[in-house]
Amino acid sequence: MILLLGGSCAALREGGILSVSPRNRPSGHTAGPPQQVAQASLGALTATKWRLPNGLDVILMPDGAATSVSYMTWFRVGSRSEDEAAGETGLAHLFEHLMFTQTKKREAGAFDSSIEAAGGNANAMTYYDFTAYTDDLPPAALELAVQLESDRMVNLDLRKNQVDNERDVVIEERLATVEDNVDGLLDEMVFKQAFRNHPYRWPVMGWMKDIKAFTEKKALAFYKKFYAPNNAVVVITGKFDPVPALELVVAYYGGISPSRNLPTDNAQPERAPDKEVRAAVQHPVPADRLVIGFPAPSFGDADRAAYEVINELLMGGPSSRLYRKLVVDKEIASSVRGEVTPTKDPGLFMLWVQMTKRNTAAEAEALILAEIAQLAVQPPSAAELEKAKARLETAFWRQLDASHGRAELLGEFEVTCNDFRRLFARPAEYEKVSADDVRRVTAAYLGPGARSVVVARPKGDSPGAS
Repeated sequence: MILLLGGSCAALREGGILSVSPRNRPSGHTAGPPQQVAQASLGALTATKWRLPNGLDVILMPDGAATSVSYMTWFRVGSRSEDEAAGETGLAHLFEHLMFTQTKKREAGAFDSSIEAAGGNANAMTYYDFTAYTDDLPPAALELAVQLESDRMVNLDLRKNQVDNERDVVIEERLATVEDNVDGLLDEMVFKQAFRNHPYRWPVMGWMKDIKAFTEKKALAFYKKFYAPNNAVVVITGKFDPVPALELVVAYYGGISPSRNLPTDNAQPERAPDKEVRAAVQHPVPADRLVIGFPAPSFGDADRAAYEVINELLMGGPSSRLYRKLVVDKEIASSVRGEVTPTKDPGLFMLWVQMTKRNTAAEAEALILAEIAQLAVQPPSAAELEKAKARLETAFWRQLDASHGRAELLGEFEVTCNDFRRLFARPAEYEKVSADDVRRVTAAYLGPGARSVVVARPKGDSPGAS
């Protein structure tokens, strides 16, 4: 068995369990020791996953050379968990705000002020498949993070004025990032017309009509439904001793009762779009702005590494094929970029192109499709392939260079792939991608012609189909 880094591991090793008494055990709730359920190493880094009897998963990756600690709490609840038919989109994102209000033990603002007083900072993010909360702190403040996060997991004191205030903040956020932002608007349109049934079809932020209808009752029901230890993963990375760190987690979380009524995720994976769909809007842009969404494999799919290599070949910076063709050679676009969404179920490969004046989105789309068609029948050269893989691996290791990046990647792989160890396998997956893999995956996903296309045209142009 691989040894953990830093500190004495004897207490963690003995029979794969650690015996410690929780500090906040509710009456009638019996907690036992945590059990080790997984372990993996990547270079000099080793991560170990533990599970408490109440279902809380804990992933520890210590690093004696680090100077800080990142403490992340990942809840397996995102926009996919919402009920669009009931008008409840956007609730997952609302909690990104509400979780910083008061609890039954601490007054409003106490969370942020406590973290800041300790020399740390806190943040949060919401996505289709998860909501995550981050505390970056000095090592001496680790127990503070455990105290605060365990408290707000179950003791959030939701009040009408707080829900109303945060609802208004989200309304303003949506106005700024969607209604008044061309990229937010196009992103939303691409997903909405691509997916017919899957919950990825509605935006993470929620529809405006649903946001305006947020109530204290809806918020409280959502909190009680999804915020529980058996729906969460705690990830700790950086400078800490794993033995006392796990003891702290058990002490503060071990007495929290698991939810007995977690909803079943019944969303069926959908390869989307299943045909060509398109739309156009007028917007105050200097020239056409084009977005194309192609079907893409999930974050944990066997074809995922090859698909990310394809993105690098086509859109990965100034030396990529489409940047050279659209920006450098033809000079019909001022920028291009690509993104493969990191989703638990099949998602989209988003291609963004900003046209230059007097050039149309149709010109760029034709060139993009021609380049894809070529890649689907003619594999890249060995040199081009190795260059693309090197860029991916460099970005991968750069994110793992800091405690914060490690916590993000460990949590993301755990909740989207159901196993953090897939993170440690990803570099080898990149390395194994062959030229024929690129050709095969391009033909399978980008070749059939199914795509979701949206164009923003300058105001005054005809808004018809592109």
